[in-house]
Amino acid sequence: MLARSTAPDVDASVGADALMVARMRLVLSVSALLAVVVDAGEYRQQIQSAVWLAFSGYVLHSLLVYACTRMGRPYFRGKVIHWSDVLWFTLIIFVTDGVQSLFFLFYFFAILTSSFRWGFEEGARVTVASVASFAACGLATSTGDEAPQLLMRSTFLLALGHMIVHWGGSKLSLQRRLALLGDVSQLSNPRFGAGRTIARTMEKTLAFFRASHCILLTRDTSTGNWTLRTLRKDDTCEHVSVETIGRIAESPLMTLPADCTVLSNHLPWPLSQLYAQSHVFEAGADGWRPEDEDGAQRCEAIADMLEARAFISAPLPMRLGEGRVFVSSRDGLFNKSDALFLSHLMEQIFPTIETIEVLDRMASEAASAERLKFALDLHDTAVQPYIGLRMGLCALRRKAAADNPLSEDLDKLASVAEGVIADLRRYAGEVRQGANNSCGLVLPQLHRQAARIKGLYGIDIAVAVDGPLQLDDRVSAEVLQMVGEGLNNICKHTQARHGSVHIACRNGRLQLSIENEACEESFTQFRPHSITERATALGGRAQVRQCESGGTAVLVEIPI
Repeated sequence: MLARSTAPDVDASVGADALMVARMRLVLSVSALLAVVVDAGEYRQQIQSAVWLAFSGYVLHSLLVYACTRMGRPYFRGKVIHWSDVLWFTLIIFVTDGVQSLFFLFYFFAILTSSFRWGFEEGARVTVASVASFAACGLATSTGDEAPQLLMRSTFLLALGHMIVHWGGSKLSLQRRLALLGDVSQLSNPRFGAGRTIARTMEKTLAFFRASHCILLTRDTSTGNWTLRTLRKDDTCEHVSVETIGRIAESPLMTLPADCTVLSNHLPWPLSQLYAQSHVFEAGADGWRPEDEDGAQRCEAIADMLEARAFISAPLPMRLGEGRVFVSSRDGLFNKSDALFLSHLMEQIFPTIETIEVLDRMASEAASAERLKFALDLHDTAVQPYIGLRMGLCALRRKAAADNPLSEDLDKLASVAEGVIADLRRYAGEVRQGANNSCGLVLPQLHRQAARIKGLYGIDIAVAVDGPLQLDDRVSAEVLQMVGEGLNNICKHTQARHGSVHIACRNGRLQLSIENEACEESFTQFRPHSITERATALGGRAQVRQCESGGTAVLVEIPI
């Protein structure tokens, strides 16, 4: 729900920035044209037509960009616009005074807009292109006496442009980091367990750093076992590989200092001979220090193991264990700011994850005791009466003569009672033991519910599940309860003879659809209270819609 409400805000912010830039571009072009009009005498004896054509063309270009941006055309919000500005500024400098032209300051407009909207890399490209264009114009129009001024202005443009680009990139980087911190803080939902929160955090971290692998290594002090979680590039959190390992002390992943943040980049020769490739930031230290020869060999072994060109690693601030996180890249490089932010991110999220684990353990213990009590109550209050009912029906069947017209009905009722007793006993056993693999039990339970509906009411229920369901026991139980309530509503309140249940996991949301075919009753809007309350308790929502075929569909969405 939150992601849907955030996206329009982001689009509106981008549109507002693009409109502001377009407005300033128009003001800049009109001001330049007015300056030429006021100072037209300076150019009257020179290429006056080219000057008027260049400045008038840029005004028309700015007016067109402003109008299209105001109408919301996405093409005019892209990168091509500031590159067109560079071309226009180069043309203006060429037709005016070349090196002597004060309009070379216009290049800073393109550098500002590119760096503060698109980041360091795009701003650096625009800066280099601006310096090269200005130098080319200067070489084409200037004499030998203007060489010092050309060098001075090019250096000034390059130096100030680099500062602008650096600050613009830092601004966007801070925005992305704040957005990531906000995302991981929203992932901390105790209903879905610590494992799901860790997997989503790994997914967000991998996407933020544009890395190839994210590895999380943790050890529980109570058992002494290590847990290795691995997520690859472009995979979702459902594909996190979880492996429990008894001893891992010999692995290169555990050779790094316990309280240190490590940065390792494999630089090409000859940079590798000039700069240290691995750096360490110790807890409580004031700065980074280069790794010694043994530390460099450890980092090289880790990079070879991960098949990575660069990696960053940070310790996990765990009260009940220890661990490290590794983020590696096969192509790009990391900087010291990336490594420190990874450490800060782990410091923010892992205390919350440990709290979720404690709450989850307490809830599991309470649920285990409650399941035992409920199983005993179920046996005494539900199974025993059905057993008595079956025995009574069998006694009546024995009293009935062979030609009694009710014999067939008594046999059918006894068979139904026998089936209900078996279902209740199986359910009581599952409640007592708990679901060890509830994800795998969802589909069989759905088929059993459909078979029960078919046997009792003669209604065909089609069950479809898209992809693997990564659900914990609580969410699985809630889903089965909602499906059961929806199917009971079809049996009790409609004349439909066919229905369907469809479950899918998409974009971090569980989507449940319970439909029935169109029948004699007209569609009426209603609110399924039990299903709505269960969905709301899980942070989702439920709604009722009319299908294209005329039937009724109950749609449930739950964030997982």
